[in-house]
Amino acid sequence: MCCHSAVLCPAQRERDRERRKKRDRGPDRRQLALCTHPTGKSGCPWDRSGDRVILLLGVQGGERFKMAPRGLAALCTLVAMIFQVGCIAHLGPQEPSPAVLSPWQSRPDSGGSVGLSRVKRAWIIPPIRVSENSKQIKSDKIFTTEVIYKLEGPGVDQDPKGLFEIEDRTGWIKSLMPLDREQYSTFTLKAFALSPSGERLETPSTIEIVVLDQNDNRPNFTQDQFVGHVPEFSVPGTAVTNISATDADDPSTENAVLSFSIIDQESIPPFRINKTMFGINNKTGMIYIRDVGLDREVVEGFSLTLQVADMSGMGLSNVGHAIIHIIDINNHVPRFSPVTYSMTAVENRQIDDIGRVNATDRDVPGTVNWRAKYTVAKGDPYGHFSIRTDAETNQGILSVVKPLDYESQMEYELVLTVENEAPLSPKAPQEPISSATVTITVANENEAPRFRVDPLKLNVPESVDPGTVLARNIVEEPDNKNLRFEVQFDPEKWLSINPETGVIMARRKFNLRSPYVRNNIYHAVIKVTDTDAASVSSSATVEITLRETNDHAPLLVPQKGTVCSDASVTSGLLLTAIDYDLPPQAEPFSFLLPDEVTAANWTIIQVNETHAVLQPLVEMDSGLYFIRVSVSDAGKPTLSDVHFVNVTLCDCDVVGDCEAVAAVLLGVGAGLSFVALLIIIGMLLLLAVVMANCKSRPVKKGVLLVGDSEDDIRDNIVNYDEQGGGEEDENGYNMEQLRNPNAFIPPPAPALALTSFSPPLSTVPKGKQPLRKDAPQNVLPSYPSYPRKPPSDPTDIKDFINDGVDAADKDPNVPPYDTALIYDYEGDSSLAGSLSSIASGSSEGDQDYDYLNDWGPRFRKLANMFGPD
Repeated sequence: MCCHSAVLCPAQRERDRERRKKRDRGPDRRQLALCTHPTGKSGCPWDRSGDRVILLLGVQGGERFKMAPRGLAALCTLVAMIFQVGCIAHLGPQEPSPAVLSPWQSRPDSGGSVGLSRVKRAWIIPPIRVSENSKQIKSDKIFTTEVIYKLEGPGVDQDPKGLFEIEDRTGWIKSLMPLDREQYSTFTLKAFALSPSGERLETPSTIEIVVLDQNDNRPNFTQDQFVGHVPEFSVPGTAVTNISATDADDPSTENAVLSFSIIDQESIPPFRINKTMFGINNKTGMIYIRDVGLDREVVEGFSLTLQVADMSGMGLSNVGHAIIHIIDINNHVPRFSPVTYSMTAVENRQIDDIGRVNATDRDVPGTVNWRAKYTVAKGDPYGHFSIRTDAETNQGILSVVKPLDYESQMEYELVLTVENEAPLSPKAPQEPISSATVTITVANENEAPRFRVDPLKLNVPESVDPGTVLARNIVEEPDNKNLRFEVQFDPEKWLSINPETGVIMARRKFNLRSPYVRNNIYHAVIKVTDTDAASVSSSATVEITLRETNDHAPLLVPQKGTVCSDASVTSGLLLTAIDYDLPPQAEPFSFLLPDEVTAANWTIIQVNETHAVLQPLVEMDSGLYFIRVSVSDAGKPTLSDVHFVNVTLCDCDVVGDCEAVAAVLLGVGAGLSFVALLIIIGMLLLLAVVMANCKSRPVKKGVLLVGDSEDDIRDNIVNYDEQGGGEEDENGYNMEQLRNPNAFIPPPAPALALTSFSPPLSTVPKGKQPLRKDAPQNVLPSYPSYPRKPPSDPTDIKDFINDGVDAADKDPNVPPYDTALIYDYEGDSSLAGSLSSIASGSSEGDQDYDYLNDWGPRFRKLANMFGPD
């Protein structure tokens, strides 16, 4: 029960009396009261049974009430607040106190009078603060007339619906269920005062309900497990990681003020370190190092148990975990184990692994702080050895990268050093770099001969004389074995080598213009073989640099031209030279006139290093002149040559060009000599006579191309009826006979009979005839099918001949075009045997020409000339 039942100040009692008087006077009197205590006495609507807090909304009306003096009103308010606090203390913390809405506010009027006064009718609704999880809240305002109240807004008719309601007759606002501040922290509602007919009595008023926070949410860590990393041997105060947590309560209250702490820590592996190594900032959650002694080789990490609590550590709490990993630093130097090694290497072998060395490191395996880097520090001035690291075992693999020579050095003593890939940490103890000694014994084996120099570079002039020695003593062979030398590659065949001594000589002169010479360098390959060692061999490249020599005299060009005969006209013949040598053995060229007589009438003016102008000094007659000109190069020694230049002097026009008539008469501008012109004219006359003779010779019509006698020889053979030929020689081929192709059609013959085109049987070669590879090889001989129908037009003679050639080409018994021609009259069937027998006799008496009588009328003249008669 509350410690007070009713407290009413004198001003309040005065107002009550005034309200009672107005109520007695008529129905328009209105009453407004505010309950400030939960006793239920004096008409206060406090319901203890349902823990309801009811808010009564009312309006003030009627005349303005007189209010108590200002000091008395303040005292009344203070006393009411004291009783309110006492009431809350009496109820205890287990039971939520009702929300005190607001007393009626009193203020002096404008005139400064005190007491009750009349005010304008209006809503008097202070902000309502409702504690979350409270079931009901109530407040009241008293009306003197009947008013119907309505309420709208979130929690009533808007989502979330069903949280609040208002009694339409009394104006009490009720909370229907517990509120959750974390879901809805405030509600803004609108209240309406209506008449029974639905008419608005007042302007709608806004009611703001604020839900007060209670500490009903535990703080939660943002991660299930926090992970941090810190290098070993870090100093105290080094930040490791930051943890965080959240609380759903109101952040502006103590309910959301969090505090962090470490309640337990354990090393990984356990029980390695017992002292507290880590601390935490209770406000920020930063974990830091508290003590020294973090050694990765002793402990790998720590497991921390964390706690977070709200209300600055005095409220609700939760537990989390964190893992701290210790990062390894390079604080240990690698060391050889053992420090001495012995190995064997075979000479003349390259890229050969000969052994391994071992080193240990206490840092974390597989990291750059653990991986070793080996170096050959001493004992290998020529770079014969190298060492690399095995990524899995961290061992050093020693290899031979340059072939060893047993005869040069039989043993090596190497000093190796080892370091890590990562530099040593400044926190590591200062220790010297570890080293090891490796003794390597070279094993001898039968090796191939070795050239002293590869490639063998020679500098040779291109005009070297054949047989000149270019190089000797080119091979190193300490055992004096039997060697055989040879030239393996020499595309120009310029070199020769002694197979026993290996002396390289020039076979012939070199040529810089060879396609195998590039940038004045010619390459060849020589080979040497050890005949006593299973023919082991080696090769070397001969690189010959050719020097340019002056071995070509310059050639004068052009060697003919035309010049104006008038010396006053500035003209001349531009001369130059061609030299197959290269600079400096070529230009500049020098042009001279070696003859004094010529030099009196002609002159050569040097234009530049490669050109000169030949022109007359005096006026001379037009005609052809032969001028001797000497041209020399700038090589050492200087080479020169004298050339004849055919110069035609002609009359020139005003422009300086030769006149057309003069050019024709003086050699047609070709620069030919007079003798050559006479020869050409004579040949033309002879050709004209021959052509005239051919046109005047009669043509005999109807004569066959082939004689009637079977003894006539095939092909076009002239019948020498009389010594010296003459008019009897008329059976040669001509176009008139070709225009009568009927004579070429042979008569039909039996299957195996020879046609009139076949030579006599005595002239057919015996034995197997060569057949065409592209023709069928029949057992029985086949003969070509010649065209039966001649062309109707003489213009088709070409097609007619082509058809005959094609038919003959398809004859399998006719030799192909790419085989040797077989003469029918040579061989066993020829009475003369061979034509070579004509010149084989030593005298005319040794020859027997009786067989000429059997050759027919065509050889009758010869038989009469060489017969015994």
